[in-house]
Amino acid sequence: MIRTACVSIVNAVSHQVRGHGRQAAPLAIVLLLAACGESAKLASPSGFGADPQLPEPVKTVLPTVNIAPAQPWPQGRLPTPAQGLSVQLYAAGLDHPRWVYVLPNGDVLVAESNAPERPLRQELLGIKGWVMGLVMKRAGAAVPSANRITLLRDTDGDGVAETRSVFVENLNSPFGMVLVGEELFIANTDALVKVRYQDGDTKVSGPVTRVAELPGGPLNHHWTKGLVASADGRQLYVSVGSNSNVAEHGMEHETGRAAIWVFDRQSGQGRVFASGLRNPVGMAWQGDTLWTSVNERDELGSDLVPDYMTSVRDGGFYGWPYSYYGQTVDTRPQPPRPDLVATAIRPDYALGTHTASLGLASAQGSTLGGPFSEGGMFVGQHGSWNRKPASGYKVIYVGFNGAKASGPPMDVLTGFLSPDGKAWGRPVGVALDKAGALLVADDVGNVIWRVAAPKRAAMAQVGPKASGAAPR
Repeated sequence: MIRTACVSIVNAVSHQVRGHGRQAAPLAIVLLLAACGESAKLASPSGFGADPQLPEPVKTVLPTVNIAPAQPWPQGRLPTPAQGLSVQLYAAGLDHPRWVYVLPNGDVLVAESNAPERPLRQELLGIKGWVMGLVMKRAGAAVPSANRITLLRDTDGDGVAETRSVFVENLNSPFGMVLVGEELFIANTDALVKVRYQDGDTKVSGPVTRVAELPGGPLNHHWTKGLVASADGRQLYVSVGSNSNVAEHGMEHETGRAAIWVFDRQSGQGRVFASGLRNPVGMAWQGDTLWTSVNERDELGSDLVPDYMTSVRDGGFYGWPYSYYGQTVDTRPQPPRPDLVATAIRPDYALGTHTASLGLASAQGSTLGGPFSEGGMFVGQHGSWNRKPASGYKVIYVGFNGAKASGPPMDVLTGFLSPDGKAWGRPVGVALDKAGALLVADDVGNVIWRVAAPKRAAMAQVGPKASGAAPR
């Protein structure tokens, strides 16, 4: 009965759009589609840890939709830090800040960025893509990309950036950044580029030079490109998301995607380092092992599939699109590939279903103290739009026992959702500043938060200072 009603609603919306144009279908109808979804049956902790529960898939006519509409932070309102920690506003008034990178002198680079134009995506997704566009708009994600990197400087060490400057602009949906020597590498959505940098620079003075092409194009479903360097700086690792949910447009659109690439820094020559990773975003080193945070697939219900963080093996295959969490087969991709499924590596640690775990930062150098020791990882969870009840919308810490992620996750920063389900903010990139405090990019709040141990909150950083309220 419910399924029949859902089909009727979908057909009605499709007819209205075809007959009267997309503007004719009001948001109220789109919200009716949310009623076609389902709700989680398992408790949230079941989707975390080294051995998450994997129930049977729940397939619905439409994806479950549970939007947390974006709403500005109330005056004076702050997210909630873990007991023993404090939080303050590092910088405000930014334009969709997605990622942060801390330079050796303590200056902070912020990628103000969003998705590029993707005409083929709209064409291939059709009515579903239009509905998803409205969902993203309500969630605060459908804003034009500023296409720039801004430099923030905290000169007096009070944990607030007093000055800011446009470091480099006219980029193409920039995301990951890493400094090697006097070269700052930037992962645009379609290319790895570099600029010259000298200690203390507040803006780029030379040209933006292209190093290597990255999978982009007119579809470019998952557009973000993460970036880290090897310890010796010789190799650059770039995370590239899939062009779909589960290859529904055909594998011809997935060449080089759902993978981590490795490039020679000098020559720009690259190859796929690991594959079958639906949407790897953040990357961080744990010793000499590369780890990544991965957003898993949708449309199997609120209890599937857990996002995860995992160590990454050279040549490893992690299942997408043919299987998930190791060798659990997903029957949707056709034709099936049992040969690949047999080689799929099980991820190390589940991060909850549909949490959109994007940011990843090693705790090495952390001064937060207590349980947030140097032996773990911080994870920025952007938050779900397709799970009931909502998940994510916080920053967590995952401890390690030697080389393995272990134990339950611990909340570091929460309170991004209002009591009535509005999104005051959505955490994305995370990084430790020079004093060992945690910086959190909030792309809906348009701010950078700083989490510190109270006794260290006002300790001076070494290096040049900028305020969120200061003019550009």
